[in-house]
Amino acid sequence: MGCASCANKNSGSTPKGCKNNGTCATGGCDKLEVFDWLSNMDLPEGIGHFDVLEIRFKNGRKSFYRNLTKVYFQAGDTVAVMASPGYDVGVVTLTGELVKVQMSRKKITAKNHELPQIIRLATHEDLDKWKKARAREYESMHEARKMAIQLKLEMKISDVEFQADNTKAIFYYTASGRVDFRELIKVMADKFRIRIEMRQIGARQESGRLGGIGSCGRELCCATWLTDFRSVSTSSARYQQLSLNPQKLAGQCGKLKCCLNYELDMYLEAYKDFPSANTKLETKEGAAVHQKTDLFKKQMWYWLSEDRGGGKLVQLHLDRVKEIIALNKSGKKPQNLDKFIHFEPEIMEPQYENVVGQDELTRFDGKFNKSKGKKRGNKNKRRKSNSPNSNKKNLITSKRKGTNSNQKSSPEQKTNAKRQKKNK
Repeated sequence: MGCASCANKNSGSTPKGCKNNGTCATGGCDKLEVFDWLSNMDLPEGIGHFDVLEIRFKNGRKSFYRNLTKVYFQAGDTVAVMASPGYDVGVVTLTGELVKVQMSRKKITAKNHELPQIIRLATHEDLDKWKKARAREYESMHEARKMAIQLKLEMKISDVEFQADNTKAIFYYTASGRVDFRELIKVMADKFRIRIEMRQIGARQESGRLGGIGSCGRELCCATWLTDFRSVSTSSARYQQLSLNPQKLAGQCGKLKCCLNYELDMYLEAYKDFPSANTKLETKEGAAVHQKTDLFKKQMWYWLSEDRGGGKLVQLHLDRVKEIIALNKSGKKPQNLDKFIHFEPEIMEPQYENVVGQDELTRFDGKFNKSKGKKRGNKNKRRKSNSPNSNKKNLITSKRKGTNSNQKSSPEQKTNAKRQKKNK
């Protein structure tokens, strides 16, 4: 994997890039990576390693190169390869027998195609030149966009890739039609002093190179693992009974989402058990026309027209629909569809009574207010009784009444009473 054989790892066996030490659970550190499940298996005796390697460049661009050197390269090694002109630097992504499978998928054969060669393992000088060239990409892309606007060219320059030896740059652009960019190439060659190459890509390839987050919350499929772009039509959304809303069905590229084709085969197989939507159910009251279908519950809805005594929507199970179609083929017509109506079982909810009042949201409001009021009232009474003015008032009221029954005894009186008890 990428972390196990990362060429940028330090002495602490942790890669400098992700710093997860193989625990990122993404399957590797490379973009559009292929898992090499044959990497730990030994080849039979007398069979050597396949001399073609898969090399990855910026934003998932991959090519095949022949390894005529006697050096054994692993996935994750940075190598210098031949280019036209000069050389380029890339990362080894796949070796061994799986390279043959990838070449057959892209219809490339080593016999009919003269593959470029790998020069050497990338040195520190090669990596320094590569970093300097990559640092020019951002500013040059914005300058090229300004040049295209000044020349009034209907094109969008989305990405720039500089070669590692800083002698060539590839500008990727999207356009609705053919663009005459000969004047643009002359202006850019005078500005950047390098060889310019223009490549037109589609909207899906552009989103795959730039990347992003989809509506599902995950990284785009075209930027992580999807390599071949199949045509997506609105019929795939109709089969899955999705609303034809372009804002929901379109991806970041502006085209229909590629994930609409992922489950389409399963839907088509499930629709084989259902009768055609054009078939009508013949009854003595009239013909019932199909309206909609619930694929998962195997339910179908039919409408009886009003001019023939119907005017109602009838829900039927798939087995009942097949039964009615079989009767129609034999020349029989049922009186109506009432006998075939499917009734869904009612789900009984648990019955309980709100005895304690646990479902009321305001069940604690009154209790807390009353208790707080009582406590505050008691505290106020205690404060008033302990104050010196309140004691004077009590003495005056007791003298006026002429009774000392309610008068409280002073501490001196209490001590005198205790002494009298001890003397007795």
